[in-house]
Amino acid sequence: MNTEYVLIVLGEPFSIFSEIIGKYFSKTKKQKKKIVLIGNKKLLNEQLKKLKYNLKLNEIKNIKDAKKNIINIIDINFNYNKAFSKITNKSKKYIEDSFDKALDIINKNKKKCILINGPVSKKAFLQKKYLGITEYLSKKTVSKNEVMLIFNNKLSVSPVTTHIPIKNVAKLINKKKIINNILKINQFYKNILNRKISIAILGLNPHCETTDNISEENTIINPAIKFLKEKKINITGPFAADTFFLKKNIDNYDVVIGMYHDQVLTPIKTIFNFSAINITIGLPFIRISPDHGPNSEMLGKNTSDPSSFIYAMKFLEKLR
Repeated sequence: MNTEYVLIVLGEPFSIFSEIIGKYFSKTKKQKKKIVLIGNKKLLNEQLKKLKYNLKLNEIKNIKDAKKNIINIIDINFNYNKAFSKITNKSKKYIEDSFDKALDIINKNKKKCILINGPVSKKAFLQKKYLGITEYLSKKTVSKNEVMLIFNNKLSVSPVTTHIPIKNVAKLINKKKIINNILKINQFYKNILNRKISIAILGLNPHCETTDNISEENTIINPAIKFLKEKKINITGPFAADTFFLKKNIDNYDVVIGMYHDQVLTPIKTIFNFSAINITIGLPFIRISPDHGPNSEMLGKNTSDPSSFIYAMKFLEKLR
């Protein structure tokens, strides 16, 4: 990789992300890559001022005008009344325009860009048309088989299915999807992070057992494991999810594959709190999202934890 720019889409205009931006950049001046915010400059300035962060924003029109060790911003039009307000679907076009601008820049600059996006309200922005931003960006970039990886350097997790109702999980897991996800994750670690990894995979059912004749472990997960081992992937399982995340187990693995969202995200957030980031694998570029939502309850209170964004920026230092 030869990344030069970090594009940061500010996301939901009425979220805690302006506070996170203020906390990080007021203490961190030097950056290895050129930082370019994409969002409404006037609103961000007003929010930072109310939160008492004095950051100088360098407005640019062209990505090639971005400078190092300062905060560049590409202004996106957005009409608002107050610096802090309730989240509504009125911000939908603004957020979409911000993503479109970022994707246009990435398309024109090939692999020189990494995308970070601030939190977005799935209800107000996605309006049930997409399961999440992972799937939204996959559709936008005409990508297929995107993979969600919640990354921490010590232990990462990935759910085979993402934001879907539990009642649909068993219908949507299959051997092909499990294999595809794990091959892409293994490739990401090998090519991007230069690491060989050990992978654990969880079962779907409690204790990996069922009381009827249908066992996803026997019909789907075990055949996938067998295929992956033949491809020289270092994978073990399936493990029962209820006891897997004990220290004696997780110390032996780099990545844990779960069958559904909360099966792996609940324990990873309990273990690492906000010291983890959401990475989308399978796009034409690396996309990272800090692992927190808009958090409207804490809007404007200056009490939010910036740890996940800090972790995202530290992760970028690992990339060439």
